[in-house]
Amino acid sequence: MTLIPHNALIVVADGGGAILLRNAGKPGAISLREERRLEPNNLDNDGPSGSRPGDQTQSQTDEATFAKQLSNAINKMKLDGEFEKLVLIADPQTLGQMRPILHKTVEASLIRSLAKDLTNHSFDDIAEAIAV
Repeated sequence: MTLIPHNALIVVADGGGAILLRNAGKPGAISLREERRLEPNNLDNDGPSGSRPGDQTQSQTDEATFAKQLSNAINKMKLDGEFEKLVLIADPQTLGQMRPILHKTVEASLIRSLAKDLTNHSFDDIAEAIAV
């Protein structure tokens, strides 16, 4: 069991958005509070990381672009000192697209990652999933 420290950043994402939460509780007593939500923006102007496979749909490209945008936002937050410890929860596809883009300092602060889509779940469900 990984204890989630007080004030740890918990990112819950899928290809269409992300919820940034903080653990307002103490280690062993998770209490999540919402900090903000991130949504894809300027998808047509940004584009995904790497090359786009020829058989990829526009929806898949948009999701990959958001994964890149989210990774860059997390990288910036870490470099700006906005968190010390990170829990990352995303559907397997999004998590796989994010991992290569995350900065080494972000990877070093990652205490737990889950390849699950919990974006439409309650905060209690999310807390239960990361407390295991």
